[in-house]
Amino acid sequence: MKVRDVMTRQIETVAPSSSVEEIARLMKRNDVGSIPVCEGQKVLGIITDRDIVLKVIADGKNVSSVSAKDIMTSQVITVTSDQDVHEAARIMADNQIRRLPVLEQGRIAGIVALGDLAVEKIHINEAGDALSDISQGAHH
Repeated sequence: MKVRDVMTRQIETVAPSSSVEEIARLMKRNDVGSIPVCEGQKVLGIITDRDIVLKVIADGKNVSSVSAKDIMTSQVITVTSDQDVHEAARIMADNQIRRLPVLEQGRIAGIVALGDLAVEKIHINEAGDALSDISQGAHH
């Protein structure tokens, strides 16, 4: 089974200049924990709810004055829609991440989350192993 078979295609993206306040509202409205930061269809970074908590709130910064580019993770690990779900699960475990932006011809096409692998009952052991590694901090 390929990533395209389980990924979420309807995703919101934000611009590098988007405020953290705006991003948090978007996360709440869409019930998601991460949002890709894009310029057009090119992925520049990703922001997670954890980034907002640790890099803004815990540091006492003003959510209205911090923008996506200030706190995004710019070394984004991605997969392509034609990669196998086994490989996506392994990449998540190896990198201790729960979500991967999905690219098609270098452009954002969707996102695949660890939950997508589990919810779809795909390689549940792999998804479970990936989650265990992520939760415990895999050592390599």
